[in-house]
Amino acid sequence: MRLPIDPQADMARRAWVDCPSCDDARTCAICADGRNCSRHWRYLISNRGPVVHLQCPGCTHMWSLNTRPGVTPRPADDPVC
Repeated sequence: MRLPIDPQADMARRAWVDCPSCDDARTCAICADGRNCSRHWRYLISNRGPVVHLQCPGCTHMWSLNTRPGVTPRPADDPVC
């Protein structure tokens, strides 16, 4: 079963990371070169500190990725100083 594209998905908010489900960029020379390909981007749905929530437009898989391993987001009730 494929998920629908999240209603918060916006093409203006994108990320270029590998999709852990479909791995559609594995044979793309542009992606392999570390450049931003026009086909293999992911929707950046939201973030909480270093943790980003993504959705692949191809297979619609959703996942979270900590972009700074070892740094954990603040609890939601922790005031920002």
